Amino acid sequence: MANEKSEVSRLNVESDAHPSQPSSGLEALLRAASEGTTQGGGPGGEKTVRPVEKWNPPYCGDIGMKIRRDGTWMYQGSPIGRIALVKLFASILRKDDDGRTYLVTPAEKVDVEVEDAPFLAVEMAAEGEGRARTITLRTNVDDVVTVDAEHPLRFQPSGPDGGLKPYVRVRGRLEALCTRAVYAELVQLAEAGDGGGEEVGVWSGGKWWGMG
Repeated sequence: MANEKSEVSRLNVESDAHPSQPSSGLEALLRAASEGTTQGGGPGGEKTVRPVEKWNPPYCGDIGMKIRRDGTWMYQGSPIGRIALVKLFASILRKDDDGRTYLVTPAEKVDVEVEDAPFLAVEMAAEGEGRARTITLRTNVDDVVTVDAEHPLRFQPSGPDGGLKPYVRVRGRLEALCTRAVYAELVQLAEAGDGGGEEVGVWSGGKWWGMG
């Protein structure tokens, strides 16, 4: 959490020096986001977990946040270059049952425009074979998920050429779109399911995920 607070402090200093930098409203959102519950993470260190699904703050409108389909986070038309800030925002992201995506703190929630999926699955690891296989995916903000009942994998048709776009659920209603490289790795693991037929898919978490 200390690193997150230092990022907020740095943003405050830069905003004072450059009026065109993010506004005080965004700074307040960052400060609220930096207050979270930290628990032990994986080999890379600690992971900050925030109970965004339990927060029910008032809706405070649109501040110009957008996530492009290539994973770039934008604020009022400019890219957010610091990965530490992107990860901080990602930790308070939530998709509600109205289909809209928000940044959520205990005090407020604001709109985020998402062109495709909020995250990208950029790296894949597979262990085992067939029913015993486990597929693990890492996102561009370093969330790590195993494809299973809690983190299902789905394949959506893409365009008239018959292509597919694979998505994995990261948390809540938030998904990660698999990059082309990860998709290619999934295709290499594709096999027919137990029910026969022409459809192929991949096994992970004790379940077969059909490619449609």
